[in-house]
Amino acid sequence: MDSIKVAWGLRTLWLICARGAQAILLLVFLAGIASAESCLPPARPYVPGDPQAARDYADIIRSDFELYIRDIQRYFRCLDQERARAFEEAREVSQEYGRFLQTVGE
Repeated sequence: MDSIKVAWGLRTLWLICARGAQAILLLVFLAGIASAESCLPPARPYVPGDPQAARDYADIIRSDFELYIRDIQRYFRCLDQERARAFEEAREVSQEYGRFLQTVGE
């Protein structure tokens, strides 16, 4: 009887681990899709209209501009990669459509 309990427990543990591994793989896959197809532009830096406030916070504002310049370059690279991916996908779909038309005799 104890061997049945042990076997049942091991089977349950295996099922839990298998489900956990499937969930992790799904999350990794979905994260890859999301990051590959979403290029989010950075927010524009804010500059106060008050000259005194601009002077008071010059270091922070300067840092915001430098971060923006870094992030906009990253955004442009992302757009370039997404454009290349979309062109490749469109080429593949066009070829698939051509094969489909040949298959149905059009």
